Amino acid sequence: MTRFLLKPISAKFVQTSIVLFFLLLIQILPVYAQIPSNPSVQLEAIDISYDKFNVVNSNANSGSFENEHTTNWQLTIINNIVYANPLGNAVIRLYDGVDKEKFIEIGMGSPPDMKFWVAVRHPEVGYAVLHDQKLGGWNRDEEIIAVYADDVGLTIHNGKRIVVSNLSLDYYKIKDFSVYGMESSTDPLATNSGNLILNIVSGNPAANPLFYLPYILAGIAGVIIVILLKTKKRN
Repeated sequence: MTRFLLKPISAKFVQTSIVLFFLLLIQILPVYAQIPSNPSVQLEAIDISYDKFNVVNSNANSGSFENEHTTNWQLTIINNIVYANPLGNAVIRLYDGVDKEKFIEIGMGSPPDMKFWVAVRHPEVGYAVLHDQKLGGWNRDEEIIAVYADDVGLTIHNGKRIVVSNLSLDYYKIKDFSVYGMESSTDPLATNSGNLILNIVSGNPAANPLFYLPYILAGIAGVIIVILLKTKKRN
């Protein structure tokens, strides 16, 4: 008899717990909805004129982003440059914010070969080419994307496929960069018109209060489950 009496009580308790959970959820969500977006997010766009690439490596033109981009960043490269000769290149180097001897290099060659390469320089290992595709390495109609996160490293997509994946760079920050495009000072000019656009976005997901919402909800759900299990054991 007691067993049958306890069943309705337990079911009612479960229903009440579920209702309380959703009531609490309703209270939490509006609060989080009023919180401004992640304050750590930074977005920038830089337009680099074609003539900046008409120099050799030793005379590379330098530039800087307005902000230093750390923790998690994504760089999108849009290459609208019209090359002046088959030997011309468009090369960008992204320097580490702490050690300028370290850099990431992304190179895009002219038609018809459309060569594409990625290299890095580190004081301990020197200059190392990570990817080098002589033919059809990139496509003018596709964006080149470099994505970095402290916990997973660097990944680069050439517009066709991933060519570098999860390369560890030890907390890489970027602010300064340089560009060049000629292999030799005696070569003809590398480019004659167009531009190269850098779009970068960075931020720390943990700086957004909404980042913790799933953990809060999971914790609340866990408490309810523990209460239900203890109640079931008593019954």
